[in-house]
Amino acid sequence: MPVGSDHNLKASSTAKSPAGSTSGDIGSAKSQSPENKSAFINLPFWKLMLLVMGPGLVVMLADTDAGSAITAAQSGAQFAYKLLVFQIVLVPILYIVQELTVRLGLTTQRGHGELIKEQFGPFWAWISVATLVVSCVGALLTEFAGISGVGLLFGIPQWASIGATVLFLVIVVASGGYRQVEIVALCIGLFEFAFIAMAFVAHPSVHSMLLDSAHMPLANRDFLFLVAGNVGAVIMPWMVFYQQSAVIDKGLSLSQIRAARWDTFIGACVTQFIMASILILTASTIGRTNPKVPLDSVQEIAHALTPLIGSYWGRVVFAMGMLGAALVATIVVSLTAAWGLGEVTGYKRSLAHHPFEAPWFYIVYILSLLAGGGIVLSGVNLVRLSVGVEVMNALLLPVVLGFLFMLSIRAIPEPWRLKGRYAWIVGGIVVLTSVVGVYAGLAGIFS
Repeated sequence: MPVGSDHNLKASSTAKSPAGSTSGDIGSAKSQSPENKSAFINLPFWKLMLLVMGPGLVVMLADTDAGSAITAAQSGAQFAYKLLVFQIVLVPILYIVQELTVRLGLTTQRGHGELIKEQFGPFWAWISVATLVVSCVGALLTEFAGISGVGLLFGIPQWASIGATVLFLVIVVASGGYRQVEIVALCIGLFEFAFIAMAFVAHPSVHSMLLDSAHMPLANRDFLFLVAGNVGAVIMPWMVFYQQSAVIDKGLSLSQIRAARWDTFIGACVTQFIMASILILTASTIGRTNPKVPLDSVQEIAHALTPLIGSYWGRVVFAMGMLGAALVATIVVSLTAAWGLGEVTGYKRSLAHHPFEAPWFYIVYILSLLAGGGIVLSGVNLVRLSVGVEVMNALLLPVVLGFLFMLSIRAIPEPWRLKGRYAWIVGGIVVLTSVVGVYAGLAGIFS
């Protein structure tokens, strides 16, 4: 889709829908537009990639959110490099899960909650969306925890940093279409690469990485708790809902599935590289100089890193990475909540609609931001909350991945339906990931 086409799409969205049409469907006007489809025809693949890329990269950059960054930091600080191997193992699992959401979105042109409602009925749709809302609320708490923590590093009060963030994000989403929001999210997400630079500056030991990877304390309850936290930090319920809705709202169709898959694969590699960099950074600094140190705030993590990286630049670079992670995730999570609820209730839910055309979509978006910011201002322990939210995500995996797998074998039309040997492989991964996440989470909670 050409960069400048959002304005035209917004204008076309104001037209009255034909009788009986589903005007609330995400991208219902765009995905069926001949002009939109023809924009992709006969393009070289690299140009097609530039136009299609976005939903996968954005959701993966959001995956490395403030809560995930804090979980990775705790992992490195408490167990050095022992959890590093999980960051690598989770790359193909993350890709397989998110590729199914792309396949569902492009073949059905329906959101995740909407498909569950069609295939399994309203009751199960509400169960799924309830899972989504719980995950979104938890995620927003961790994002605002990260944002307020960064502000406190520079003496900015929590209310000021959170208030400015809410105002900025409301303006971004309410004043532009999907393409504008995507570009803003990608630009913000680039700040997360600061963690990669910091990991290199910390001079990690390759020998220690290999040694720790071969000696994981699987009987240690604290270790298992962080295993669950890392699994939940990588595969989150809101990611499934977001990417399926985003590929539709962007106006993509089945003819772009190859490029959309590459977008997802590149994003999966990038997000896990960033997660691994955060773990390596803290393992090379905090884990080496003061292992098992308790970290109770974002400021403590930053201050613990600065002796080996430098006080001023350590704070600045860490703040850039954390702020980028938190902001892009806040955009994604709050949009997901608005999309997901709309898929079940039926209200208009596209960024192609102006606020007065889709009031409930924007109201839910704004209320989710206000709720997340308000709870963080109540004074909860932000680091423990962040790790706990990721463990909660791991406990929700059976519901999220179960619905995703069933939809992939029921709702997708031939020949794109999940079937044969690959279906058995995906089913095995779904079961194994769910069991590991739930077992590790419960073992850590009841230790």
